[in-house]
Amino acid sequence: MVYVFLADGFEEIEALCPIDIMRRAGIGVTTVSVPDGEYVTGSHNITVKADMGIEQLKIDELPEMLMLPGGMPGAMNLSEDKRLSSLLRQTAAAGGKISAICAAPFILGELGLLGGKHTTCYPGYESSLKGAIISEKNVVRDGNIITAIGMGASVEFGLAMVCALRGRDVADKIAAAIHACGDF
Repeated sequence: MVYVFLADGFEEIEALCPIDIMRRAGIGVTTVSVPDGEYVTGSHNITVKADMGIEQLKIDELPEMLMLPGGMPGAMNLSEDKRLSSLLRQTAAAGGKISAICAAPFILGELGLLGGKHTTCYPGYESSLKGAIISEKNVVRDGNIITAIGMGASVEFGLAMVCALRGRDVADKIAAAIHACGDF
């Protein structure tokens, strides 16, 4: 299962586009509101109903991936939730996969999860990527971490997650079906 964390002010395209792409690949995706509650409103005033609130989240085994969309103040709101921070640290320590796009990689940097890893983020957040090797690419996969620069890379970001979770062949099939390209 992939868990996508949504907080008020999230960037809608950065969350919903990768969710759609992963579901097309047959990957189970659950949206989780942070903080508790059913509905989350994005940075462009689009409200979505999350599958569950973070208070309901019970993870007994390593998730396939945790995903953080960007957008402001959404990424900042995610960074302030101690339950999510703990889950991110536990997942990283266990070698689990984590992905973040736009401003959200700053959360991973602030938690010390990017040391020595190639990564990217929305321009201006690089100083928060503590210990990371900054890349100019739109999407970067380094071991268990996938990061993307911003909304314009949302399709490629989704395909990179499919590639990491189901392999290049499945990602290529989805890319062909939606007429996408990229170096995922």
